[in-house]
Amino acid sequence: MKANIIDIKNRQIYPAIIEIENTKIKSITPTNEKLDTYILPGFIDSHIHIESSMLVPSEFAKIAVKHGMIATVSDPHEIANVLGIKGVEFMIENGKKSGFKFYFGASPCVPATPFETSGAILTPEDIYKLLKRDDIYYLSEVMNFPGVINNDIDMLSKISYAKKLHKPIDGHCPGLRGEDLTKYISAGIQTDHESFSLEEAKEKLEKGMKIQIREGSAAKNYEALHPLIDEYYENMMFCSDDRHPNDLVKGDIDLIVKRAIKDGHDMFKVLQMACINPVKHYNLDVGLLQIGDNADFIEVDENFNILKTLINGKCVYDGDVYLDNVEVEIINNFNAKEKQQDEFQFLEKENYHIIDAIDHELITKEEFKHLEKIPNITEDILIISVINRYKNTKPSVSLVKGFGLKKGAIASSIAHDSHNIIAVGCDFDSITKAVNKIIKNKGGVCAINEDEVKFLSLEIAGLMSKRDGNEVAKEYEEVEKFVKNELKSSLDAPFMTLSFMALLVIPEIKLSDKGLFDANKFEFIVKE
Repeated sequence: MKANIIDIKNRQIYPAIIEIENTKIKSITPTNEKLDTYILPGFIDSHIHIESSMLVPSEFAKIAVKHGMIATVSDPHEIANVLGIKGVEFMIENGKKSGFKFYFGASPCVPATPFETSGAILTPEDIYKLLKRDDIYYLSEVMNFPGVINNDIDMLSKISYAKKLHKPIDGHCPGLRGEDLTKYISAGIQTDHESFSLEEAKEKLEKGMKIQIREGSAAKNYEALHPLIDEYYENMMFCSDDRHPNDLVKGDIDLIVKRAIKDGHDMFKVLQMACINPVKHYNLDVGLLQIGDNADFIEVDENFNILKTLINGKCVYDGDVYLDNVEVEIINNFNAKEKQQDEFQFLEKENYHIIDAIDHELITKEEFKHLEKIPNITEDILIISVINRYKNTKPSVSLVKGFGLKKGAIASSIAHDSHNIIAVGCDFDSITKAVNKIIKNKGGVCAINEDEVKFLSLEIAGLMSKRDGNEVAKEYEEVEKFVKNELKSSLDAPFMTLSFMALLVIPEIKLSDKGLFDANKFEFIVKE
């Protein structure tokens, strides 16, 4: 191959001929030829939940390589909460057959908290068993930061096993500052992808953490954090965290790279964050465009549009994708029974707690106010419910604002972190129908208005589809457009935002299948 080599380490660009032998780079020979394209190491998403793409790893890979992705650092936390070790093994084995480089971790927060019902529990012994595997590369995000700060034995034991086995430890500590942050870091936590302000991220960097700038489908922190790139690039990476299929087909790390360079950041610094730092931090078996390395690299034009992607010397994309189809076993854990409308009713009160959802953020705000009627569509105060999918119990019901629905309801079996069923609706009839559609199909995303239903089946663990990624992306786009255009949601990514309304480890107020939860105090406001 001939192209201009982008040598990130030595900060230079020069024309060269690359010779590949088997899976390795045999030689890189400078030439005096004038060449129009560029070769550089491939892009790596330094923190992602593959499950959020609604695709199994082998289908995710077929889209990712189009965007110059050659590897991901993947936390199987979502499927682990549904199926435990069996779910983690499903992701690893499917990924190995894909021709793409997936690097999975051991998820320590299964369940994320004791205040919700999950489908599995991973004990310290389970985590140790996983971490001893050669195909588990790190301890995934330690979401229970209050547990770390308060010396929770379970959490500290899992961290100690990662230290013992010399494997990196990922963090998750939104808004954590001061002495509590210092204690969290001193426990051995090395990264954070949850910073949403410049000052917060800078404090974490200065205290020794590595910061991952996140641009996902819901949480978007690039705008707040990118001024740190020029000074702190050596200790920063890019990630998406959660990326829905319709967003994945548009791009991933390649979009952040283009944006950062357009914003005037030094190209070599940006590429070090996108290509080099994840490999070094997580000890990945990924080539960095050096003689003797695996031939893992991409060819781009002058605008960083992807022309070709190579993994282990094999061209996996050049306008067409060359990855094999992988046979997929359907696995799931779904035991809820269909619900009656009266199960979603709740007692009238003088004042109500309301979850205030914020577009593009995982955090919420709490309101407490007097309401004459519920729901109140005029004031955008709607019904929200979380339904245990593992046992047949009564739904947990509260109120939410920020979704902007004018009619109907939406529901999903993707509800971080335990992935019970979650729904928001304008009336009790619509929310009942939407929830029952999910239950009947044992997983999916649904939008409903009277008799009109839009539905995407997620037959793998209620999180993913085994079908072609482009088909899934198209179907999901249709459901989301229906929510925005027909139901009039004001959110940019309504289902992604919906999925985080049950995420109890993110402030301020969330809903689990067990009740309304104060994520700052880590206690129930209203328990079912």
